[in-house]
Amino acid sequence: MTWTVHLCPEAETELLAMPADIRARFLHIAELLMACGPQQTGMPHVRHLEDKLWEMRMTGRDGIGRAVYVARTGRRLTVLHVFVKKSQKTPRLALATARARLRRLIDD
Repeated sequence: MTWTVHLCPEAETELLAMPADIRARFLHIAELLMACGPQQTGMPHVRHLEDKLWEMRMTGRDGIGRAVYVARTGRRLTVLHVFVKKSQKTPRLALATARARLRRLIDD
């Protein structure tokens, strides 16, 4: 059984604002996740952040991007936040944004 990758509306808008090479890398990693599942897709494509949050690691000529996602029941991955990474560590604000969107998703 394959996995599915969904984007929350805000994450979709954020992804569309990314440079084309970063978007292409996102699609490649999403296809890997759908075909192999999150357990089989590891570094350098995905990495665990904290608790239920994971990140897709996208690089391109135009910079570095990250997509924070969560695994949900029914073999669904939901992308919560997409952003340009400018520092070594994942920014606290990016994690806070992802956590807030996850809470909203759970409440709905």
